[in-house]
Amino acid sequence: MRPQFRFGFRAVWFAAELLLFFLAYFWRGWRTAGRLSAAERSRWLQWCCRRTLRVFSVQITCIGTPPSAGLLVCNHLSYVDVLVLSALTPAVFIAQAGVRHWPVFGWCARLAGTLFVDRARRGDVYRVNSLIAAALAGGEVVVLFPEGTSWNGREVLPFKPALLEPAVTRGQPPGIGHLSYALSDGDASEEVCFWGDVRFLPHLMRLMTKRQIQARARFASVTNPAPDRKSLARQLHAAVVALGREG
Repeated sequence: MRPQFRFGFRAVWFAAELLLFFLAYFWRGWRTAGRLSAAERSRWLQWCCRRTLRVFSVQITCIGTPPSAGLLVCNHLSYVDVLVLSALTPAVFIAQAGVRHWPVFGWCARLAGTLFVDRARRGDVYRVNSLIAAALAGGEVVVLFPEGTSWNGREVLPFKPALLEPAVTRGQPPGIGHLSYALSDGDASEEVCFWGDVRFLPHLMRLMTKRQIQARARFASVTNPAPDRKSLARQLHAAVVALGREG
């Protein structure tokens, strides 16, 4: 199939799926009188992500066991990361405040209970840390991308420690994950990874033309976590980098 035909087919398919997603969400909300729990929102997001991965023809190879509770720290390459990780385990995600305003993905993120953080406001970090602690206490998987931005996959940027405080306070060893992508008809670092000055909608449209996306997700756990968030950030960074070098 030619790329332009593939884009047209997927665009129509994705639009139909989006309608289904919102109908399913509001049906669930109606059944619970508008009081969807974090777990119910996470399961709804997982269902949406699994269906969206089919639209984009994303094939996942999973190595290791995704966590079923606790903090999951992962490298960050693209908004596709959320689709892959959520498909593998229901989770609450932490995202930059600007994602809230993205078309389509921002709407879904808000409905799914994503925790948005404005890192430019010191007080907002304290607010989000309290929300992370509450989600962890509720038995949720909370996904944190501590690089603070998505990147091209050629390296893992240093981890920011600010949002690791709940993990230190709870004394619960975080899980770690490493994601990578490959394309048979393009360069994943430029066409799957979302970084630099690339705009969301043009990137999404180009992604819809790709024949297939191969995603590889590796998971492990960290034993003897460092006792303070700055040391923990360095420890987790080294562990995620090592996980990515395993092949």
